[in-house]
Amino acid sequence: MRKYYAPLLIAITLHVSGCATTTQDSVSGVKRTQLLLLPSSQVVSMSSASYLQTLKEAEQKKTLNTNTVELERVRSISNRLIAQVGVFRPDAKQWKWEVNVDKNDQVNAYCMPGGKIMVFTGLIDKLHATDDELGAVIGHEIAHALREHGRERMSSALIQQIGLAGIAAYLSTSTNTTTANAGMQAATMGTTLFFALPNSREQESEADKIGLELSARAGFNPEAAITLWQKMSAQGSSKPPEFLSTHPSNENRIAELRALVPKVRPLYDAAKTKTRK
Repeated sequence: MRKYYAPLLIAITLHVSGCATTTQDSVSGVKRTQLLLLPSSQVVSMSSASYLQTLKEAEQKKTLNTNTVELERVRSISNRLIAQVGVFRPDAKQWKWEVNVDKNDQVNAYCMPGGKIMVFTGLIDKLHATDDELGAVIGHEIAHALREHGRERMSSALIQQIGLAGIAAYLSTSTNTTTANAGMQAATMGTTLFFALPNSREQESEADKIGLELSARAGFNPEAAITLWQKMSAQGSSKPPEFLSTHPSNENRIAELRALVPKVRPLYDAAKTKTRK
């Protein structure tokens, strides 16, 4: 009889042990407990491989880092943001961060798990984005990585596909070696899942909040987040910008940002004062 209960017990244990929060509490107030079943190391490994492939393809198309001035601008902004990630999670300071620019008309940017950033030139050219606005959007994307929203989405997708009982049944018949590979097998859902599965509204709200605080700490005007989303919302009357396809933008979102600006403004003022010294 015990053998029939084993998978259920493992499922319950897996579910409980997979619940955690990825970032420390801060001014933004984000501290939701997350379901994280897949090993972070496996998700980062998969993302790194995918990012490397993206770079190779861009190099072949001769669209990677074609404008050195633009590249240095994006990297300078990103480095200011990266310097502040330890506030939210100290381990992120040790990530192997990479920042690149792809000559692509899409209004888009992303930060993959482990700190792999890509900015499309369409974001800069079509929006005529200021440094503060670029700080807002890159900060938003870094926030997704800090919160490991990609890993969270993959965990949810895994549950939907085979269920906790299925995971438990698999693990209960696995050796330690094959158990270690289970996360990798799940992670082979890969790039398709990372880009195809939309962030939930809750995840977007978290990225807005942490991203705004991150950019303020880095010395970028938090008001720029509002003008950024206004510009994005205005892009195309019938079709939203590519960046907004999984990033819902509405009056409520802007209202939330407006409400948070007074909380992070002292951080921005302190950063600017420190810079002037």
